[in-house]
Amino acid sequence: MPRTILHLDLDAFFCAVEELHDPTLRGKAFAVGGRPEGRGVVASCSYAARKFGVHSAMPMSRALRMCPGLLVVSHHFSNYGEMSEKVMERLHDLSPLVQQISIDEAFVDISDLHEPPELIAHRLQKRVNDELGLPCSVGVATNKLVAKIATEVGKKTAKKESPPNAVTVVPPGKESAFLDLLEASMLWGVGPKTSAKLAEIGIKTIGDIARHPAQDLARRFGENGRDLARRARGVDESPVSSGHEIKSVSQETTFARDVRDDKQLADTIRKLSAQVGHRLRKAGIAGATVKLKLRWPDFTTLTRQVTLTQPTDQDEEIYHLALDLMGKVRPKGKPVRLIGVGVSGLGAPLRQLGLWDTGSEKSRRLQEALDTVRARFGDRAIQRGKRK
Repeated sequence: MPRTILHLDLDAFFCAVEELHDPTLRGKAFAVGGRPEGRGVVASCSYAARKFGVHSAMPMSRALRMCPGLLVVSHHFSNYGEMSEKVMERLHDLSPLVQQISIDEAFVDISDLHEPPELIAHRLQKRVNDELGLPCSVGVATNKLVAKIATEVGKKTAKKESPPNAVTVVPPGKESAFLDLLEASMLWGVGPKTSAKLAEIGIKTIGDIARHPAQDLARRFGENGRDLARRARGVDESPVSSGHEIKSVSQETTFARDVRDDKQLADTIRKLSAQVGHRLRKAGIAGATVKLKLRWPDFTTLTRQVTLTQPTDQDEEIYHLALDLMGKVRPKGKPVRLIGVGVSGLGAPLRQLGLWDTGSEKSRRLQEALDTVRARFGDRAIQRGKRK
């Protein structure tokens, strides 16, 4: 029996969440992202802004030139994470087989549900709309590949003035016909370079790829060519995997202006370490390797790391290790463009840590108390005192 896979994508998610917290933004041209006077980029933009050509990943300064009245809204990541969790809870109500692939996107295997897929899709969409106030588009097909493309097609064919809130269902056996006339660039594995090379041999649509000799695609593009030939026919046997393995946890920031002040850099490392530690504890994991990432003004980027004998999930330990790494590689007074802190080598946390006494029972209870206060009142509600 064919599988039934549902793909859900929240429409302009960051903007939708911002509108929930500030209803005056509805209908206005605005973008969520970094400040234009720095090096900010557009993370998400409203549909009113998209009419002017504004899109995600665009420098905010350029977005303002294209749309002079554009409102710039700062990120509120805690709000986005909270709403994303609520959406995922509703997906888990449908099936235990949920694969979240980003903060605003997931697959669900609904093969065991004995109702018309279109009915399930519309009911789920209505629930997300009504209970959470979030628009979303849904694609349904016999595999993940076609379901995701179905969502994209629904978004493209909807009206541009408002969130698409589309539902697109591809019946079993109709995969090739559905894909046939779509642009080749909509297929997984076809980026700008591959798309240009395909165009050189007259391939413009997914159907063109499907009809092209598979051996020639393999000769031209190697293993990716064989994958393209299979995908173009709508073939994808990859399962919905609910056990996504996290390999590392990291946070980084790009400064609006290069920073050479030691105290500001140390404070930034402390903040990033606290964010990493919080994410580790929330996921119930710890890491044995602490990493520091630095980028100089000329865009030269370097990483350094240190491996512990036992894993950690503690802010202070991560902070001191990262600070020590910076001291070893950064010449005094050298300006920094970007700084990042990460932890890898993940696994279950151990309770007998000893470095700086951060693993002691007393310190761990303090950390848990801090997490509880921040979860209720926000990340800035309480901070550790700084050691002199």
